[in-house]
Amino acid sequence: MKGYVMKFLRLTSLLVVGILIMAACERSTATPEMPTPLVQTTPAPSVETAIKAYLDAYVLEDYASMYNLLSSASQGSVTLEDFSKKHQDAINAMSCTMVEYAIRQVLTNPGTAQATYSLTYKTVLFGDIANDFNLSLVLEEKGWRLNWSDGLILPGLEGGKVLVTYYDPPARGNIYDRNGEGIAVEADIYALGLVAGSIDGEFEEAAFRRISLLTGVPQVNFRDMYYGYTAGDYVPVGEALAEDVEKSGILNYAGVYAVPYTSRFYTPGAAAQAVGHLQYISAEELDAFRQLGYSGAERVGRRGIELWAEDTLRGRSGATLYIAAADKTPEDVLAQADTEPSSSLTLTMDAGLQAQAQAAMDGLPGAIVVMEVETGRVLAMVSSPAADTNWFDPKNYNFSALGSVLSIPNIELNRATQGQYPLGSVFKIVSMAAALESGLFAPDTIYNCPYFYTEIPGVTLQDWTWQRCEDEKLETGKDTCTGASSQPSGDLTLVEGLMRSCDPWFYHIGYTLYNEGQATAITDMSLGFGLGQLTGIEQVEEEPGRIPLPTDGLNATSLAIGQGDSLVTPLQVANFIAAIANGGTLYRPQLVENYLPAVGDPIQVFKPEALGTLPIKEETLAAIREGMLAVTDNPRGTAYSRLGNFGIPTAGKTGTAESGTVDPQAWFAGYSLAGNPEKPDIAVVVLVEKQGEGSIWALPIFRRVMEIYFFGSRQTLYPWETNFGVINPEYGVIVPATPEP
Repeated sequence: MKGYVMKFLRLTSLLVVGILIMAACERSTATPEMPTPLVQTTPAPSVETAIKAYLDAYVLEDYASMYNLLSSASQGSVTLEDFSKKHQDAINAMSCTMVEYAIRQVLTNPGTAQATYSLTYKTVLFGDIANDFNLSLVLEEKGWRLNWSDGLILPGLEGGKVLVTYYDPPARGNIYDRNGEGIAVEADIYALGLVAGSIDGEFEEAAFRRISLLTGVPQVNFRDMYYGYTAGDYVPVGEALAEDVEKSGILNYAGVYAVPYTSRFYTPGAAAQAVGHLQYISAEELDAFRQLGYSGAERVGRRGIELWAEDTLRGRSGATLYIAAADKTPEDVLAQADTEPSSSLTLTMDAGLQAQAQAAMDGLPGAIVVMEVETGRVLAMVSSPAADTNWFDPKNYNFSALGSVLSIPNIELNRATQGQYPLGSVFKIVSMAAALESGLFAPDTIYNCPYFYTEIPGVTLQDWTWQRCEDEKLETGKDTCTGASSQPSGDLTLVEGLMRSCDPWFYHIGYTLYNEGQATAITDMSLGFGLGQLTGIEQVEEEPGRIPLPTDGLNATSLAIGQGDSLVTPLQVANFIAAIANGGTLYRPQLVENYLPAVGDPIQVFKPEALGTLPIKEETLAAIREGMLAVTDNPRGTAYSRLGNFGIPTAGKTGTAESGTVDPQAWFAGYSLAGNPEKPDIAVVVLVEKQGEGSIWALPIFRRVMEIYFFGSRQTLYPWETNFGVINPEYGVIVPATPEP
């Protein structure tokens, strides 16, 4: 019985266990399977990637990124500032402009690595400086990091040694005019000035005259300063070559201050903005210039030709590159370079014409461009006022006056190429070309030129003769006008319309073209004449100007007379005037005739370069030339009063460009028709800023430039002059003799 019970209990237990197992199995089948775990793995960091990142940063001179790739130990031994300075100083000393590298071999251990690579420094002075380097790396938390030392810049720099360069620069090349006269030359100079109140009154005029002749500064410019300064104050005037000063006798005058120095001398009136000047390299520029082979102590070209020809005029410095002790005591020669002498330049400019053209502006703000019509040679380029470029030299005793000069608005702007102005009535030449090429007008088309233009509904525009009439009535106090120029011009052909500069005639052209489906005709013609775009001159900075498209009929009439939003430069105008004179060829304006190497014959640079032709037929060109000739030789022409008796045939166009509330811009643009092979015909453009009418202000200056070019001296007075003394063949203007010490 006992055995039976035990057996029963075992069976019951097995049954319970089985039931539990079955239940468990049922629950198990209802539960989803667990996902297979994913193992995230990180690839081993790349030694080569770290090295490449470091060297790529070196190529870019990104020293901060290089420093971030150094090991903790290396960063503990050198600051970022010192690290950057060591590399930059080496780059500068070598005159390095580019770094190239090649990774040769990389060996990797669990926590360290070794690599070999090559560096090539591309230098201006020494050619390629190439070396192989061994590099060790350590694996840190942020990846592979470089163990750095000075020797990774160049072998031999270990232990705090540095690179030192000794320079042997050549003398800067000179700049000459077309006749070999110096414009910018290395010379012995005197800085000249006056001590206010210190000149014996008996000798004042003689002293003033001599200083004016030496410096080219008009007496009136420093006379007022002399009397306006407090007694004993120094009055800076200008500079002159030492030999001229010593011969002049000016050093014998008490109250005349003359301080000698040796430097680059810019002759008076030498196209200050076009030629440019020199200045010392600033701290901000030092790295860039050192990498180009400069020591950093030089004066370099700023603006104009001095900047454009910097590489030619400076030559190439000789140099020796040393590995030196930390105190910069030279130890080992690393590389050497021979001096390459500089070359000088000959310009197309005539220094005498340039100086007298500058004086012809009589201190007025504006510009003059004189250009050979058959070549594109620029004989003179005046921008007024102009700073004395000798005052940019700290060795000059007059340097202290530079700040006050630079405070004059736009004093360094080359108004001839960078000044952008509305052209006024000179633009009518372009509008006439567009009218004739349109087929809607002919040279003999008649239009009645009244006081008022009323073709545009609700708009009334005036002719210039109306304003002249109003001015006459104010002057005379009468209600009527009798002056010929103040009367409406009446019936005019298109050629005569240009001669009389009839505004309504050209309003009519602009409005007609706009309404007859040729709205862009004047704009297109302007571009074809080279306006609103760069001329292609390479030696000086220039601006393009702007020629807009007319947006409505009124805008079209404004454009047709050179008003509104159109802007041009005097050089652009001179270029198309020369093209009209030569039969239609637009030349590239040029300022450089040849290079003069230290050894050997001159290297010719200049040759006439035709850029294109005016987009007009021969008949159109002939009509324009006829109209421009009538401007000067027809008694009804707007320039006849000044050029009708000139003696040299000329053709041209007056222009007055309104400037809002200020006085207008005064223009005259024209050319000679002398046909003298000894004096090639020239185009001359004169702009006087914000002064008044072109016929009153620009035209007399145009005539004086022509007088100087063809006759060698001025022959007539300006309207605003009372006398100009007696012409002296050597010095020009003199006054009656005064006592001398």
